[in-house]
Amino acid sequence: MEDILLLQAIERYLDGTMLPAERAYFEQLRKNTPEIDQMVVEHSMFLHQIDMYADKSNMKHLLNETHAKLLAIGDINEGGELPLKGKVIQMWNRYRRDIAIAASVGGAIALMISALVAYLSPVNNYSQIQQLKGEIEYVKNKQKDQFNKLSDVESKLPKDFVFKGSGSGFLIDPKGYIVTNAHVLKGSSYANVINNGEEYTAKIVYNDDSKDLAILKIDDHDFKPLKSLPYSLRKNNVDLGEEIYTLGYPRNEIVSNIGYLSARSGFNGDTSSFQIQMSANPGNSGGPVLNKNGEIIGILSTKEKQVEGVAFAIKTKTLYKFLDELKKTDSPVETIKVPSRSLMKGLDRVAQIKQMESCVFLVQAFNKK
Repeated sequence: MEDILLLQAIERYLDGTMLPAERAYFEQLRKNTPEIDQMVVEHSMFLHQIDMYADKSNMKHLLNETHAKLLAIGDINEGGELPLKGKVIQMWNRYRRDIAIAASVGGAIALMISALVAYLSPVNNYSQIQQLKGEIEYVKNKQKDQFNKLSDVESKLPKDFVFKGSGSGFLIDPKGYIVTNAHVLKGSSYANVINNGEEYTAKIVYNDDSKDLAILKIDDHDFKPLKSLPYSLRKNNVDLGEEIYTLGYPRNEIVSNIGYLSARSGFNGDTSSFQIQMSANPGNSGGPVLNKNGEIIGILSTKEKQVEGVAFAIKTKTLYKFLDELKKTDSPVETIKVPSRSLMKGLDRVAQIKQMESCVFLVQAFNKK
């Protein structure tokens, strides 16, 4: 009985019929109870599929009615053969609107079926999530001086360049090693990183599409390596409902978002990532996800297309495995010393962010023309 009442409450929450006070209480309950939050997400996706099925059924019914009408008046027969040529012309002139509707409905049904198959197919489920890569559309077709004016940074980019996208990244070693998502660098050969108005050239050291992880190394004489990093990268699991926050560059200045861990696995049960309840925008890809102790627990990567406020982050445990694999095959990576102790434990989030800002970068990916 309680489950039925809960589902009724979720439906009223989703269709907007809850009273303001009741809605505020339910949202707080959702925030404090990850299991209920997950039920809301799953029920929202279920209702979406039901709506798609209903639309398909209605369209199919309309198509059948049109077919029956044409069959009844003799404009078509059961064998599918058309009447004489003159009758065809007469039928077209008289029923062109019905035929156009039927053709449109038929095409729509085909599209609906294709969409439903794509939605339910495990192979194509990836299309239901959106990578958080920034496209920097306003820069792609502009000259270098126009870009400098927009970003307020004296760019070190070559004169002839083509932007491929942007994202975020953060230091995993004070010497200038930065981790970001592989899809941020997809299709690019070069990268620049910006922090606090300073731009640095960077080398793409590794880019692994299968893990969606990439390593950059700042290669710029203007960069001064830090003595240490204030945060640590946590290997252990985190608790459901744990409050988290992220920093990144959905625009030309650093932005912070807050949320909580809503599932221990990512999209479609992916164990290399987890699900978080948080707003995320293009450009946030590669940004760190931190807990209240100043420990990085993940790397923000994608978000759910169908449900607002559901995002996914690659676990730092996955990053550790990635680095271990690289160290077995490449000597430069052996020098990377991932921070193991957080110096921000006990600080409030505002104080933590002040220490974090110098370690999080805007990543710009490009090719030379």
